[in-house]
Amino acid sequence: MSGKTWRVYLSGEIHSDWRERIEQGVAEAGLPVELTAPVTVHEDSDDCGVAIFGAEPDKIWHDRKGAQLNAIRTQTLLAEADVVVVRFGEKYKQWNAAFDAGYAAALGTPMITLHPPEHDHALKEVDAAAHAVAREPEQVVEALAYVIRGEMPKRRRDTLAAE
Repeated sequence: MSGKTWRVYLSGEIHSDWRERIEQGVAEAGLPVELTAPVTVHEDSDDCGVAIFGAEPDKIWHDRKGAQLNAIRTQTLLAEADVVVVRFGEKYKQWNAAFDAGYAAALGTPMITLHPPEHDHALKEVDAAAHAVAREPEQVVEALAYVIRGEMPKRRRDTLAAE
């Protein structure tokens, strides 16, 4: 698949370094990948609508203006993605991530979920729609390297050779 730049949309929690770890791994592996994501500055994401279109006295309309504006970005980037990675973190409920996973599944876009084992039961339907379930961002990079280049991870090749 030479010459193709893969678009990978990174959806989900914004409170850990998982995106940076994937970005670093993609760069180190020299993968032809363009990473996209929602706006990850929480305050900007919440307040973009009223900052652009004017204040709202009622919080529900404040939030709705932001959500609708963010939806333009999210829907566009999801529709353009070759692969969607959806991260469900430990600390917060990521309703937006679950929505993005459903949207990607409805579009037929290949999806990798990324979450700790303790979320397995709660995410069983989301994981059933995913093409892979990763525990660590580095596994996402290895999966991308395999999908794009057919490369097995070195640590796995060494383990298989020893067996």
